[in-house]
Amino acid sequence: MASIFKPTDEAQVLDAVAWAISAEAPLEVLGRASKRGLGRPFQADHTLDLSGLSGINFYEPEELVLSAKPATPRAEIEVVLAERGQMLAFEPIDTGPLFGLPADQGSIGGTFACNLSGPRRIKMGAARDHLLGFNAVSGRGEAFKSGGRVVKNVTGYDLSKLMTGSFGTLAAVTELTFKVLPAPEKTYTVLLLGLDDGAATRAMAAAMNSVHEVAGAAHLPAGISGRSSVPYVANAGGAITALRLEGFGPSVEQRCRELKDELAGFGAIEELHSRNSVKFWAEVRDAVYLAEPADRLIWRLSVPPSAGQGVVAALAMGRDVEVFYDWSGGLIWLSLPPSDDAEHIAVRAVVAPSGGHATLVRAPANIRAAVPVFQPQPAPLAALSARVKDSFDPRRVLNPGRMVAGI
Repeated sequence: MASIFKPTDEAQVLDAVAWAISAEAPLEVLGRASKRGLGRPFQADHTLDLSGLSGINFYEPEELVLSAKPATPRAEIEVVLAERGQMLAFEPIDTGPLFGLPADQGSIGGTFACNLSGPRRIKMGAARDHLLGFNAVSGRGEAFKSGGRVVKNVTGYDLSKLMTGSFGTLAAVTELTFKVLPAPEKTYTVLLLGLDDGAATRAMAAAMNSVHEVAGAAHLPAGISGRSSVPYVANAGGAITALRLEGFGPSVEQRCRELKDELAGFGAIEELHSRNSVKFWAEVRDAVYLAEPADRLIWRLSVPPSAGQGVVAALAMGRDVEVFYDWSGGLIWLSLPPSDDAEHIAVRAVVAPSGGHATLVRAPANIRAAVPVFQPQPAPLAALSARVKDSFDPRRVLNPGRMVAGI
C-alpha cells in the first residue's frame, strides 16, 4: 500500500527516510510538485512530501543573505526581496507555463534542485553559484549540513554545487541559505529589428564583448516574436534581437545610448523601457513562446554561441522546428512535433560536434521513460556519478531513476 509522508521538521524527515531504508521502499521526494514533469518519470510507490517544510527562517538584507525551508514558494520569497529592493539574481525559471500549470507555484527547494537559471545567467551565474549552504537528510538516513551564511565561511567540500541540479536524488534538503543581490533601479532593452540568425549572433557577441555590461542577450526569429505580449515586439513584423541593460538610472540611459551607437551598423534599432523590459525578459525566461501546442516536445540545447545558428539550421532540415535563442546564442529553446523515441538520437547527433549538450524538458511520460532525458555522460563520468549516488543514497531510496535509469 502506498504511503505519503508529510514531515514538518527535519526529525520527521529522518524518520521517513529511515523507514524507506528498512522497508527497501523508494520515495518520491517533492516539494510543491510544480516540476514533476522534468526528468524521467518517478519510479516510487511512496512519497516524501516536503510541503510542510515552508517558511523563511531568516533574512538579513544588509548581509544579502536569506534562509528558507525547501517548500517555501519562490514567489513569496521574491515578494519579500522586492520590498527591500533585492532579488534572486540568477533569475529562476517558472516552469508553470511550459507544463500547463499556474504561474508562481514553484518552491525555492525545487528551484535549486533543478538548477534552472534564466537570461541573467550569462552575467550573474547559475543557481548553484548562489547557494551558500543547506541542511539535508541523505539516503543513508543521516542528517548533515554544508556551507554557511556567507561565502567566507564555506570551507571543505562544496556540496552546495553538488546538491544543486541533483533533482532530489542525493538527499532531502530541509533548509537552504543563499545570497541575494540588489535589484536594478532601471532596465532598458535595446531591440535590433529584422536580423537573421547569423547577424543576430554577431550582434549579440559584439554587445557582450562591449563595455556596457549587458545582462541579457536573446534572439527571437520572426515566427516567435509575434507571440510576445509586449506590443513593440509582437508588432515588429520580423525577428527581434534583444539586449538588456540594467542598473542605476543615469548609467542605464548612458550605456543604452552608447550601445545603440555601436550597433548602428546592424540596422533598425528600438528600445524597451522598464515595464515592458521586465515583461519581455520574463517571457524569455519561462519560454512562454513555446508553451503551445502542449503536445510538442521541448528541448534545451546548450552550445557555444557561435555554433547555435549552425545547429538550428541542421535541425531544421526536414523537420518542423520552432526555436529561439537565449544566453547570447548559447542556449537554444527547441520545439519539435510529437515523435518516436529515436528522435533524441538525431537531436544529440546534431549537437555533439559543437561540444554542447541537450536536455529533453517536456515530453510524454512514455518517451521520458524510454530515452535519456539528460545528456548521456561519458563512461568515466557516469561511473563517477554512480559512486556519488552510492555515497549519499546506497539503497536507492530517494527519487530513484529521476535522472538516470537505475540510479
